[in-house]
Amino acid sequence: MNSQIKVALIDDEQLILEGVKMLLSSEQNISVGFTSNNGPDFLGLLEKTSEEDFPDIALVDVQMQPMNGFELVEILKEKYPGLKIIILSSHYKTTILGYMVKLGVSAFLPKNSNREAFMEAITMVYKNGIFFTPEDHQMIFSYMNSPTKKRTLFEMDDELSDREKDVVKLICQECTNNEIAEKLFISPRTVESHRQRIVEKIGAKNTVGIVIYAIINNIHPLERI
Repeated sequence: MNSQIKVALIDDEQLILEGVKMLLSSEQNISVGFTSNNGPDFLGLLEKTSEEDFPDIALVDVQMQPMNGFELVEILKEKYPGLKIIILSSHYKTTILGYMVKLGVSAFLPKNSNREAFMEAITMVYKNGIFFTPEDHQMIFSYMNSPTKKRTLFEMDDELSDREKDVVKLICQECTNNEIAEKLFISPRTVESHRQRIVEKIGAKNTVGIVIYAIINNIHPLERI
C-alpha cells in the first residue's frame, strides 16, 4: 500500500489511547493524526480539519462520557459519511453486534486484540470499507437466524432484483457509478436510481450497509489479506 492510512483515536482511557497510538505509529503506512478522550472534542477537531488532513478511519471507544461511542458514531455517519469507523470495546461483541451493523460501522475490535488483528482490521477497512473475521461472520449468520433480528437490521419489503444484485456486487468492488454503468451497459443515472432503490429496500444508511447486506446474504464474499 503506497499511501498512508490516516487514523484517529477516540478513547477516554488515557493508557489505551497512548498504547494504541504507540502500536499504530510503529507502522510505516499508518499515521495517527488525531487523538481525543471524548466525542465532543473530536467533533470540534474535525470541523477545523482540512480535506487533505481528514482521517480515513476513526477508532472509537464504546463507553465514554459525556457522549458514548454509539452517539458519536451516529453523528459522524450523518456529518461525515465517508469516514470509516472501527468500534473498540472491552465488552463481549454479541451485545452490540446488531446495533453496530445497523449503524454501518466498518469493523469491531476488542481492546485486548493483538497487534496483527489491529493491522489486519485497519488495512482491510481502508482497502474494502469493511472487515469481519470468520468468527464475526459466523456470529452475524447466527444473529440473522432470527427473522425478527434480521428485520431489525434490514427492513425489506421486496427482494432485490437480479439487476440490483449486479449493482450491489459492483458497489462492493468499489466501482463508481460511471464504472458500474459501463460494465452493465446502462446510464449513470440508471445506476443512481438502482442504488437509491437498493438503499430503500434493505434499509441501509450508506455504502457500508450495502456491503454488510451483501456479505450476510452471500452476494459478496469476505476477503482476507
